[in-house]
Amino acid sequence: MLNPGQNNMTFYSKTEQDTYNYAKKLSKNIKSGDILLIEGDLGAGKSVFVRGAAKGLGIKVPMPSPTFTILNEYNGKYKIYHFDFYRINDPLELYEIGFEDYIYSGGVTFIEWPSKAVDLLPKNSIKVNITFENDIRKIEIKWKQ
Repeated sequence: MLNPGQNNMTFYSKTEQDTYNYAKKLSKNIKSGDILLIEGDLGAGKSVFVRGAAKGLGIKVPMPSPTFTILNEYNGKYKIYHFDFYRINDPLELYEIGFEDYIYSGGVTFIEWPSKAVDLLPKNSIKVNITFENDIRKIEIKWKQ
């Protein structure tokens, strides 16, 4: 399990359920104000990872991917903001929806496709990179520096 004294961690997942369960366990180390930047190709398991972590944070409702809405909000142990930047064409679009108000509100923020707006993201975010190769997901986590 990842902890603040451990900056990097890698986990290998053979199934979506493995990814979900790992993220759920990891959520025990997520606290108010954390921002998780989740990178990976289409189908790599980004939304599955978010669902698992959110479940561990007390979210009990189904969580569809926010691809077409950009943002979904949930109430659990903390307020959860789940962003998906996949359809963002210009990072300035995020100012129109009050992006900074969300990420600095004290909730927990999950952002899929963060590379679409990298200049707007805090440097001390938790970085999650998921790659999928030969039926195995490699989940690399870089805790805040």
